[in-house]
Amino acid sequence: MDVGKARRMQPLLFIYWPYDASVTQLHDYQNLDLFFFEKDLHNGTKLNMQFTKTGATFLPREVANSIPFSSNKVENILNYFSIKQGSAESENLKQAIGYCETPTIEGEEKSCVTSLESMVDFTTSKLGNNVEAVSTEANKESDKQQYIIAKGVKKLSENKIVVCHLLSYPYAVFYCHKLRATKVYYLPMEGIDGTKVKTAAICHNDTSQWSPKHLAFHVLKVQPGTVPVCHFLQHGHVIWFSK
Repeated sequence: MDVGKARRMQPLLFIYWPYDASVTQLHDYQNLDLFFFEKDLHNGTKLNMQFTKTGATFLPREVANSIPFSSNKVENILNYFSIKQGSAESENLKQAIGYCETPTIEGEEKSCVTSLESMVDFTTSKLGNNVEAVSTEANKESDKQQYIIAKGVKKLSENKIVVCHLLSYPYAVFYCHKLRATKVYYLPMEGIDGTKVKTAAICHNDTSQWSPKHLAFHVLKVQPGTVPVCHFLQHGHVIWFSK
């Protein structure tokens, strides 16, 4: 079966990861406002951002379940998708599986899902059946630029939230997790070139379990567990919340 080549690593995936930032990340994203404070979530705030689209698609559940997904089956997986060992695609694949096999932090419940049905099952098991999903929508794809938060910011939910992050994999695989002490806001934004974006901001009230070397603390010049840390929802990622 041909499901296409593995995609490049989603460039901002690491911002959701509560561990150390690399020197490369510090350099590559120094001109983007990846993190900000909750007090900045209001009309008129200017932020430098880039919203890029992805082409990930789910496999049918029965097909996804038939494909191995574990670090001890990497060689089989690479052969299945005809991915060369040592290539960028193979490293992305290994990294995605590594994310899924990393132990949870305190207060986190997680699951890596390989089908839409599995995503819904995990979400409803944590939040109940009365849920709603939100993702980032843009009227066009654009380069890095300055965006202004428009009128209409509103809090969607607090604590009853599941966030699903798209991983770089030959087909759609999401790292879904339910976190405590987290808020989600809806906000409309407009770029200087006229690009209009409807997105969500996630604010983590408790970062005490994050590494002191996490990129957020470097950018905001704060310490773990001192203030809420917020970031945008990137294209392809999904937030579920209780209605």
